Order: sequence, then structure tokens, then C-alpha cells
Amino acid sequence: MSQEILNNVRKNLFEIKPYSPGKPISDVKREFGLTDVTKLASNENPLGPSKKAQAAILDAVANVNRYPDGGAVSLKEALSAKSGIPAGQILVGNGSDDLIKLTSETFLHPGDEIVVPSPSFSQYWFGAQLMDAKTVAVPLKSDFEYDLEAMLNAVTDKTKILYLCSPNNPTGTYIREADLQAFLDRVPSRVLVILDEAYNEYVTEGDYAQGIDFLKRGYNVLVMRTFSKMYALAGLRLGYMFGRPEVLDAINRTREPFNVNMLAQVGAVAALDDEEHVEASRTLNRAGYEQLQGGLGALGYETVPTQGNFLIFDTRQDDKELFDALLREGVITRSGTALGIPGYLRVSIGLQEENERFLTAFEKVVSTLAQKV
Repeated sequence: MSQEILNNVRKNLFEIKPYSPGKPISDVKREFGLTDVTKLASNENPLGPSKKAQAAILDAVANVNRYPDGGAVSLKEALSAKSGIPAGQILVGNGSDDLIKLTSETFLHPGDEIVVPSPSFSQYWFGAQLMDAKTVAVPLKSDFEYDLEAMLNAVTDKTKILYLCSPNNPTGTYIREADLQAFLDRVPSRVLVILDEAYNEYVTEGDYAQGIDFLKRGYNVLVMRTFSKMYALAGLRLGYMFGRPEVLDAINRTREPFNVNMLAQVGAVAALDDEEHVEASRTLNRAGYEQLQGGLGALGYETVPTQGNFLIFDTRQDDKELFDALLREGVITRSGTALGIPGYLRVSIGLQEENERFLTAFEKVVSTLAQKV
């Protein structure tokens, strides 16, 4: 009987491999018998959430017997005040993953195509596969910069969506304003360009392309951002999207009535009002990057310049073996093989002591593995 039911499942769903997140601290402790573990795997903000956000969340806990505001009115108003984008041009979701899924369900039909950079965020592929559409992956250049010309050449009559992640996950590289301007001027108007800016708040380069500037100029773009990174609310799952009203109206028709919970909404509003926390997080991140870059450089490794809260570097050996060895030392990173860049490790930038623990553990495991050769 169960096989007969399974025969009714859409065949394209069997091509989907469940998302593999960074290994949880609890799993590593249990698996290796450790009591102290440092997680530098999921690009989380090591400072934790704003005190203002924590207070707002605690105040709202007593009301969780009530449904959240399905329209997220207060949150949209706060985002509008912060960005200069009208509230009617904002859509919120249960993380960026939710928004990618909703957009895919809205615009993709079987046989359609999306164009994505590679390597980049795997959920773009998931959204396409869910709708039985094809993902056309365009490799980054050798220095991990975007090959925008190649992405333009990959657009066909079947292309419905094109994704650009800037700063890109997992490489940390970004798109410059002049380059994005030239690119958008050549993309067919029927193609929806989605600018994923999850790490936007960490950027320090002055020529970085801000997606909302292009939206304000009338370009047909969707700009995705999140509260999971800089605002340190990853556990509450909250992403948001800026776009043209008619585009968001279509996407909104696929949204569940209460897709963003109450605590996420009140925490996000308070977090937006805490600029000191943002500045402290940004300062910590740049100092941590310099610490990791310097430490790895002293060991003979060159990091790829990053505008995110993470970095990658070529280990020049089996990254999976290094990843496993680091786990045994109580340090969780991300294997490059799992991210589409074999031989590399991705390391989230942590607190000073967390970065130092990684550097010490990395030096140890590299030396140990070298002795086995």
C-alpha cells in the first residue's frame, strides 16, 4: 500500500537532497565525548542578539497564546523607516529560505530555468527543483569573483529567475555597483533578478552594490535580507524582501497566513533600533577577520578577501579529513567539499578566543596529518 502511495509523489522531489546545516554543538559533544565545543560553521553573530531585542522578546512571551500579526505591520514600518522603501514594497518570511521557496512557487513551472552562480547558496537550487525547474550553474572566476558576462550568456528563453548573492556565500566576494549597473542594463526585462544580501550589514567596501538603490531606480529586482546574521536572530527565522508592489503581491499569494512568529517580529523591530549592537558586531567582525587572516598567513595559508562574517582558504589537502580532525579538537567549521569548493575550509569569524582556538587546533591537526604521510 505504501508503495502505491509513493508512486503518486512527484518524481522531481526524489532528486532533492535534504539541506545539511553546520554540525550542531550538541552532536559534536555527544559524538566525541567533549564538554567544550566552539562552533564556527554557520556564519552566526558570536555577540548574540541585541539586549533590546532580548528584552522585547521576553516582554512578548506572555502573549504567545495569541496569533502573530499576519501582515507584520509594525515590522514592515520599522524596515521602511530604516531603508526608505515603502512598507507596501516589503514582504517578510520564515527566513530567506522561506522567501526563496515562495518566489519559486510563484514564478517557476516545470521545464523553466534559473541561473545561479557556483558555488553559492544551495537553497536557490532547492526552490527550482521543488518546482521541477532546471538550475543552470555558472562557475565563478578563478579568484571567486562573479563572471557576470557568463551569467548573461547563460540566460535563455526558459530563464525565469537569476540569483546574485553579494557578498557571496561561501566565498565572501561581492559585486561592485558599476558592474551590477552594467549587468542589469543587459538582463532581459522578463527575467526576475534576485539580489541575496544576507551579509549586507557587514560590508565595508565603498563600491559595494546596494540592491535597494537599484530597486529605487526602477529595476526589476528583488532584494533579500535577513535578521539571522548581523542581527543575531537566526534561531527565530526571519528574512525579508524588498521588491516592486505587483511582484510582491503575486508572491504573497503563496505565503502561509502566519509565516513569521510573534517573537521574531518584536525582536526584529527592537534589533533595528539598536545601532550600537550593529556597530559593535561590525567592529568585532573586522578585528576577527584580521586575526584569522594573520594567523593563517603565519602558517602559510592565504585567505580569500571577504565582505561577510566568514572566510575561506585553500587548505591544499583533503578538507574533509581536516574538518573531521578539527571536530575531534572541539572546533566545528564547514568542509569546502560540502559547499562546492573541494580543498577549502569555510570558517565563521568568532570571538577573539574562538578564533584563537581554531588557529591553535588547525595548526595541531595539520601537523598531525602531515606526520601520517
